[in-house]
Amino acid sequence: MTLKKLSLSLQFGRFDGAAAHRAVLPRHKVTRWIRHALATDAEITVRIVGADEGRALNRDYREKDYATNVLTFDYTQEPMVTADLVLCAPVVEREAREQNKSLQEHYAHLLVHGTLHAQGWDHETSAADANEMEAYETAILQELGFADPYAR
Repeated sequence: MTLKKLSLSLQFGRFDGAAAHRAVLPRHKVTRWIRHALATDAEITVRIVGADEGRALNRDYREKDYATNVLTFDYTQEPMVTADLVLCAPVVEREAREQNKSLQEHYAHLLVHGTLHAQGWDHETSAADANEMEAYETAILQELGFADPYAR
């Protein structure tokens, strides 16, 4: 498999516990995880935010008044993918704990998930689409050395 080129901006908002999230998200790992999910070259910004920023973005752009784990803002898919992935640290941390995963493992899954969304994958259109996307995510994560994120 030939990995695609990625121009990555990795940003951290100001929130309690940000240092712990920064520690599990070294740039080289985030780059590797995203590149494994890319079918084409990309320019992607990843922003790790606190609950207030995550909730405001989800409310303003999706009309859902709560913080969610990952938001994908996809701008172009051709000739290259351009997107912003916003991950809400407190939600990711809570979900990792509930799913008995490491924080890094859950971030890897959500970054792959968001990167697939940025390329047009959608799990909310049908059960078949959801199954196909989940199978692809699982295959990518297993290539990266992670367990099936849906098997727990």
